[in-house]
Amino acid sequence: MPSDYAKSLGARLRAIRTQQGLSLHGVEEKSRGRWKAVVVGSYERGDRAVTVQKLAELADFYGVPVSELLPGGAAPSPLAPAPKLVIDLERLSQLPKDKAGPLARYAATIQSQRGDYNGKVLSIRQEDLRSLAVIYDKSPVELTEEFIHWGVLDAEARRAVESF
Repeated sequence: MPSDYAKSLGARLRAIRTQQGLSLHGVEEKSRGRWKAVVVGSYERGDRAVTVQKLAELADFYGVPVSELLPGGAAPSPLAPAPKLVIDLERLSQLPKDKAGPLARYAATIQSQRGDYNGKVLSIRQEDLRSLAVIYDKSPVELTEEFIHWGVLDAEARRAVESF
Protein backbone atom coordinates (compact mmCIF):
# COMPACT_ATOMS: atom_id res chain seq x y z
CA MET A 1 0.00 0.00 0.00
CA PRO A 2 1.45 3.41 -0.99
CA SER A 3 2.51 5.81 1.74
CA ASP A 4 0.87 9.21 2.07
CA TYR A 5 4.08 10.79 0.78
CA ALA A 6 4.11 8.55 -2.30
CA LYS A 7 0.47 9.44 -2.96
CA SER A 8 1.21 13.16 -2.60
CA LEU A 9 4.23 12.91 -4.88
CA GLY A 10 2.14 11.01 -7.41
CA ALA A 11 -0.60 13.65 -7.27
CA ARG A 12 1.97 16.36 -8.00
CA LEU A 13 3.37 14.36 -10.92
CA ARG A 14 -0.15 13.90 -12.30
CA ALA A 15 -0.98 17.60 -11.85
CA ILE A 16 2.11 18.72 -13.77
CA ARG A 17 1.44 16.19 -16.55
CA THR A 18 -2.20 17.22 -16.95
CA GLN A 19 -1.31 20.93 -16.84
CA GLN A 20 0.85 20.27 -19.86
CA GLY A 21 -2.07 18.61 -21.62
CA LEU A 22 -0.40 15.21 -21.71
CA SER A 23 -2.00 11.83 -21.24
CA LEU A 24 0.15 8.98 -19.95
CA HIS A 25 0.38 7.72 -23.51
CA GLY A 26 1.26 11.27 -24.62
CA VAL A 27 4.22 11.26 -22.21
CA GLU A 28 5.46 8.04 -23.76
CA GLU A 29 5.09 9.45 -27.28
CA LYS A 30 6.64 12.84 -26.48
CA SER A 31 9.59 11.14 -24.76
CA ARG A 32 9.98 8.72 -27.68
CA GLY A 33 9.58 5.79 -25.30
CA ARG A 34 12.00 7.09 -22.66
CA TRP A 35 9.09 7.30 -20.18
CA LYS A 36 6.73 4.35 -20.44
CA ALA A 37 3.08 5.15 -19.71
CA VAL A 38 2.80 2.23 -17.29
CA VAL A 39 5.83 3.42 -15.30
CA VAL A 40 4.72 7.06 -15.08
CA GLY A 41 1.24 5.87 -14.12
CA SER A 42 2.65 3.72 -11.33
CA TYR A 43 4.68 6.71 -10.03
CA GLU A 44 1.50 8.81 -10.10
CA ARG A 45 -0.48 6.19 -8.16
CA GLY A 46 2.35 5.81 -5.66
CA ASP A 47 2.60 2.12 -6.50
CA ARG A 48 6.23 2.38 -7.57
CA ALA A 49 9.07 4.18 -5.81
CA VAL A 50 10.83 6.81 -7.88
CA THR A 51 14.54 7.40 -7.34
CA VAL A 52 15.92 10.90 -6.93
CA GLN A 53 17.70 10.50 -10.28
CA LYS A 54 14.49 9.46 -12.06
CA LEU A 55 12.56 12.29 -10.39
CA ALA A 56 15.17 14.80 -11.57
CA GLU A 57 14.99 13.38 -15.10
CA LEU A 58 11.19 13.50 -15.07
CA ALA A 59 11.25 17.11 -13.82
CA ASP A 60 13.62 17.96 -16.66
CA PHE A 61 11.32 16.24 -19.15
CA TYR A 62 8.36 18.29 -17.88
CA GLY A 63 10.49 21.44 -17.82
CA VAL A 64 9.88 22.19 -14.14
CA PRO A 65 12.15 22.40 -11.10
CA VAL A 66 12.29 19.23 -9.01
CA SER A 67 10.87 21.26 -6.12
CA GLU A 68 7.59 21.57 -8.06
CA LEU A 69 7.21 17.80 -7.94
CA LEU A 70 7.94 17.36 -4.25
CA PRO A 71 5.05 17.41 -1.76
CA GLY A 72 5.05 20.11 0.87
CA GLY A 73 5.44 23.14 -1.38
CA ALA A 74 2.75 25.15 -3.02
CA ALA A 75 0.55 22.87 -5.06
CA PRO A 76 0.47 23.39 -8.82
CA SER A 77 -2.70 25.12 -9.85
CA PRO A 78 -4.50 22.97 -12.40
CA LEU A 79 -7.48 25.31 -12.68
CA ALA A 80 -6.08 28.47 -14.21
CA PRO A 81 -2.66 28.17 -15.80
CA ALA A 82 -0.99 31.45 -16.59
CA PRO A 83 -1.18 32.48 -20.22
CA LYS A 84 1.88 31.29 -22.07
CA LEU A 85 4.45 33.60 -23.52
CA VAL A 86 5.89 31.52 -26.33
CA ILE A 87 8.55 33.01 -28.58
CA ASP A 88 8.52 31.69 -32.16
CA LEU A 89 12.24 31.13 -32.65
CA GLU A 90 11.90 30.34 -36.35
CA ARG A 91 10.21 33.71 -36.96
CA LEU A 92 12.73 35.44 -34.69
CA SER A 93 15.60 34.12 -36.80
CA GLN A 94 14.07 35.79 -39.89
CA LEU A 95 13.98 39.28 -38.36
CA PRO A 96 16.73 41.87 -38.88
CA LYS A 97 19.39 41.74 -36.17
CA ASP A 98 19.15 45.49 -35.48
CA LYS A 99 15.50 45.00 -34.55
CA ALA A 100 15.48 41.61 -32.83
CA GLY A 101 19.08 41.25 -31.68
CA PRO A 102 18.41 41.81 -27.97
CA LEU A 103 15.51 39.34 -27.99
CA ALA A 104 17.58 36.78 -29.91
CA ARG A 105 20.45 37.06 -27.42
CA TYR A 106 18.06 36.81 -24.46
CA ALA A 107 16.36 33.75 -25.97
CA ALA A 108 19.75 32.13 -26.68
CA THR A 109 20.77 32.66 -23.05
CA ILE A 110 17.58 31.01 -21.78
CA GLN A 111 18.05 28.11 -24.19
CA SER A 112 21.61 27.66 -22.97
CA GLN A 113 20.57 27.69 -19.31
CA ARG A 114 17.80 25.16 -19.94
CA GLY A 115 19.72 23.03 -22.40
CA ASP A 116 16.68 23.46 -24.65
CA TYR A 117 17.65 23.62 -28.28
CA ASN A 118 14.55 22.43 -30.13
CA GLY A 119 14.87 25.58 -32.22
CA LYS A 120 11.15 26.13 -32.83
CA VAL A 121 9.66 27.82 -29.79
CA LEU A 122 10.74 29.01 -26.36
CA SER A 123 8.47 29.66 -23.38
CA ILE A 124 9.38 32.68 -21.29
CA ARG A 125 8.03 34.00 -18.00
CA GLN A 126 6.34 37.32 -17.35
CA GLU A 127 9.50 38.35 -15.50
CA ASP A 128 11.47 37.73 -18.69
CA LEU A 129 9.13 40.03 -20.57
CA ARG A 130 9.65 42.72 -17.91
CA SER A 131 13.43 42.40 -18.34
CA LEU A 132 13.12 42.60 -22.10
CA ALA A 133 10.93 45.70 -21.75
CA VAL A 134 13.76 47.41 -19.86
CA ILE A 135 16.23 46.39 -22.58
CA TYR A 136 13.95 47.73 -25.31
CA ASP A 137 13.02 50.82 -23.24
CA LYS A 138 9.30 50.10 -23.57
CA SER A 139 6.50 49.08 -21.26
CA PRO A 140 5.74 45.34 -21.15
CA VAL A 141 2.42 46.04 -22.88
CA GLU A 142 4.07 48.04 -25.68
CA LEU A 143 6.77 45.41 -26.12
CA THR A 144 4.20 42.61 -26.23
CA GLU A 145 2.33 44.42 -28.99
CA GLU A 146 5.57 44.92 -30.90
CA PHE A 147 6.51 41.24 -30.57
CA ILE A 148 3.01 40.26 -31.74
CA HIS A 149 3.41 42.60 -34.72
CA TRP A 150 6.77 40.99 -35.51
CA GLY A 151 5.12 37.59 -35.38
CA VAL A 152 7.32 36.22 -32.60
CA LEU A 153 4.50 36.17 -30.02
CA ASP A 154 0.97 34.88 -30.44
CA ALA A 155 -1.91 37.31 -29.76
CA GLU A 156 -2.75 35.20 -26.66
CA ALA A 157 0.28 36.86 -25.05
CA ARG A 158 -1.87 39.97 -24.50
CA ARG A 159 -3.62 38.10 -21.66
CA ALA A 160 -0.29 37.59 -19.92
CA VAL A 161 0.40 41.32 -19.70
CA GLU A 162 -3.07 42.37 -18.57
CA SER A 163 -1.88 42.15 -14.96
CA PHE A 164 1.03 44.59 -15.49
